[in-house]
Amino acid sequence: MSKVAVVTGGTRGIGEAISLALKDLGYTIAANYAGNEEKARAFTDRTGIAAFKWDVGDHQACLDGCAQVAEKLGPVDIVVNNAGITRDGVLARMSFEDWNDVMRINLGGCFNMAKATFGGMRERGWGRIVNIGSVNGQAGQYGQVNYAAAKSGIHGFTKALAQEGAKYGITVNAIAPGYIDTDMVAAVPAPVLEKIVAKIPVGRLGHAHEIARGVAFLCSEDAAFITGSTLSINGGQHMY
Repeated sequence: MSKVAVVTGGTRGIGEAISLALKDLGYTIAANYAGNEEKARAFTDRTGIAAFKWDVGDHQACLDGCAQVAEKLGPVDIVVNNAGITRDGVLARMSFEDWNDVMRINLGGCFNMAKATFGGMRERGWGRIVNIGSVNGQAGQYGQVNYAAAKSGIHGFTKALAQEGAKYGITVNAIAPGYIDTDMVAAVPAPVLEKIVAKIPVGRLGHAHEIARGVAFLCSEDAAFITGSTLSINGGQHMY
């Protein structure tokens, strides 16, 4: 029986690329999504990958959603915490709701999904959790105190949970993408985006499949000795 992977935010952008990359490894994929049912149906029709709707920022919804996946596809062996939102603005203009929504979904979603699946992985003696951070969680970014804090929190969450999972055959790692040619980046004003690309040593935006390959590796048996690590895929934009 193939291993079951849940990819949050798995029907669009980087998430879709991850879902497809893991499917190519022979895993059974459940692609989570939060909103657009029409696009989710189109994704399933296009890829043959089942889509499941729930809000990763809702703790009970994650418990119920992962239980539904387990009932339909089998116990969850792999979780990729990819779902995320932005609510950008300088602190002076950022509302509490802007802060709280980003923390609830981007960071809280990692906790919620781990609570829903970590126990089962521990009982079976095998698991993979890959959390999608960000270069902006490593280096910070003007106008993103909420997003940068949440993504930075993901890196700490990863290191702590990795220590809990190691003796049970569970690896927990993170990937910190740089600027990738997704809809989220496309929303950045052109003059701003030009300045961003100018700071990337390789001279271009990344591609979703480049992040997906990193995730696929960390989910494979080849990566069994890697845990608590953050793989930076950012074209050299931030090195440390």
